[in-house]
Amino acid sequence: MSRDRHIESFLEMMAAERGAAANTLSAYRRDLEDFAAHAGARGRGVTAASSGDLRAYLAALDVSGMSARTQARRLSALRQFHRFLLDEGVRRDDPTAILDSPKLGRPLPKVLSEKEVGGLIDAARERGGLDGTRLIALLELIYGTGLRVSELVGLPVSALRRDAPVLLVRGKGDKERLVPLTKAAIEAVAAYRAERDRLPTAKGSPWLFPSRGSSGHLTRQRFAQSLKEIAVAAGIDPRRLSPHVLRHAFATHLIDRGADLRSVQQMLGHADIATTQIYTHVAQDRLGRLVSERHPLSRRRR
Repeated sequence: MSRDRHIESFLEMMAAERGAAANTLSAYRRDLEDFAAHAGARGRGVTAASSGDLRAYLAALDVSGMSARTQARRLSALRQFHRFLLDEGVRRDDPTAILDSPKLGRPLPKVLSEKEVGGLIDAARERGGLDGTRLIALLELIYGTGLRVSELVGLPVSALRRDAPVLLVRGKGDKERLVPLTKAAIEAVAAYRAERDRLPTAKGSPWLFPSRGSSGHLTRQRFAQSLKEIAVAAGIDPRRLSPHVLRHAFATHLIDRGADLRSVQQMLGHADIATTQIYTHVAQDRLGRLVSERHPLSRRRR
């Protein structure tokens, strides 16, 4: 399939000016090329689509059974693309301006209990060997820092100085942030680094978790597979576990123990605190106890 030059120009802009990650650009490309095919079937070029064409496309997505969240993501890509066309003078109007976004529910993140996370780490210890040592380091890092899985597997060796209490993370949009390390994470990484050179892929590799793959480091998919395996050993339904669930657990357990949202937002690398606020659902019991124990009217009734 020939590629539309306007889509290519849009993706180049997103990469150069907004620092969009490779996965984000790939998703935009899929979404826009899917719409281009739909518009082409209606006899329209991708830059000449009307609001009616866009509505018909969204309706087709709905009929196909696509979730409202995925539809909203596709509409977001189309909005950004048409604003780009408007800014570049390719179009004189924005057909997405009058479209309503699909109504979304707000799903709560899947979480594990603190005991279940401890069980995962115990199961990794029982695995033993270099594989077990590496898995413990991965678990302690993702649960102890809340890293995105792409940030975790792509950590360079230089991101962690020996025994340093912080980790330098390069996240979305190539933005850097410092995340404090737990004592357990520091010890787990130190134990892994002491054995890392035994890996055949470690020689000359800049990555903390090297591998034979094209990226040169452990892939997200391989780490996710390892989590499924260790979940079974820990007696946890593997369908409940993914790298992102451990990121959720990090934030949820911190807030449940009294951490403030701003600090959690900074550690997670969220641009908008509204994204972080979803984790407050788990703090309801703690807040209820706080009111019961500290509110003056509550004390007066005792």
